[in-house]
Amino acid sequence: MQKRTKIKIAIFVLIVGMACMFTAVVTDHWAVLSPRVERVNETCEAAHFGLWKLCKKYIYISEENFVQGHGCGPISLPGEENCTYFRHFTPGQDAEIFDYKTQKEYNISAAAISIFSLAFMIFGSLCLMGSYYLLKPAGMFYAFAGLCCFISLEVMRQSVKRMIESEETIWIEYYYSWSFACACTGFVLLFLTGFALLLLSMPQMPRNPWETCMDAEQDQVE
Repeated sequence: MQKRTKIKIAIFVLIVGMACMFTAVVTDHWAVLSPRVERVNETCEAAHFGLWKLCKKYIYISEENFVQGHGCGPISLPGEENCTYFRHFTPGQDAEIFDYKTQKEYNISAAAISIFSLAFMIFGSLCLMGSYYLLKPAGMFYAFAGLCCFISLEVMRQSVKRMIESEETIWIEYYYSWSFACACTGFVLLFLTGFALLLLSMPQMPRNPWETCMDAEQDQVE
């Protein structure tokens, strides 16, 4: 396969990875939390959140949805929903809004790192649009974007773990939802494809032991 074709495939994969990462950043289904439900025919409060806001959903548990000892939900059941932004960068307001014992520092870190990831994706895209000779910095930017995405994922995972393990928590169940899956996909595609671009930007190795790198035939990429 020619180098030109490989680069086109890599760019397509990068577009998919960037779309996944952008979707994860702007949506609020990274994690879903549920309290214990003790009785049937009552309303319980589940929650889902992302980097920027927390949504509480009040779900009516009927007999057909009730399972003894399990949590409220599933979150897809109909119910009244109320969402509140975390206001990460507004001093003095986080404690009142984020009342589910999640550590404020975790979410601030995850949100800030995700912004760095988006910035690296923008820089990488500008390099790709600029010139073929900028493939190497483009690959580095995309790989850095993938690393930032991974760090944001880990920070969010630790945030959920800290919340569930708290003695004051009301939550007994949690799971990571589709926004978290989008972020995982974005991390894998951005990091691996960025590394692949770095390899594709390297000079072609000699095909024969008596050739030098300067003598080796170079693939032309328009």
